Amino acid sequence: MPSVVGLLEQHELAARRRVDGLRKEADRIQAELATAELEWQEWVIARRRVDTVLAPEGGSAADSAITPDPRDADTKPAPRDAAKPKAQVPVWRQGLAWSVLSVDYQHILKVLADRARLHQGPLSCQEMAAAFGMDVVPARVEALRSKMKRLVARGWLAEPAPGRFTLAAGVSGPGGGG
Repeated sequence: MPSVVGLLEQHELAARRRVDGLRKEADRIQAELATAELEWQEWVIARRRVDTVLAPEGGSAADSAITPDPRDADTKPAPRDAAKPKAQVPVWRQGLAWSVLSVDYQHILKVLADRARLHQGPLSCQEMAAAFGMDVVPARVEALRSKMKRLVARGWLAEPAPGRFTLAAGVSGPGGGG
């Protein structure tokens, strides 16, 4: 008859293997999602550029209908006559100032820069939402996660562990990108 401790060890080992397998699958899915989001953004940019080129001389691409980004679900729609351009996140390069980013993205970078300065570790989206004083509800957290993933895809942030974010190597203070 097997010992109780031996049976517990077998169950523990099986559970650990399952967790390891699920982590690998989650990492693969996260990487695939990042690639798909990047491809999607490239198509959005391509469509906007074609809209700009095809816009009549007197009009502008802003006059045409813009497909809303479902990842920005937490933003309130602007009044029709106060249309504002969608925030673009350029690919980070040495010397690029934070001022090229919208205020929301700059706030994310500032919080993470403060943590890096204090030698604190990466931050989750829930912790970031709490730091901003937002209601930590799924819609807000997912909208924030989308922005942080976009910053990762453009090289501003790093995601050393799934769901944990920090400044990317080389990105530092708000004045210059390096």
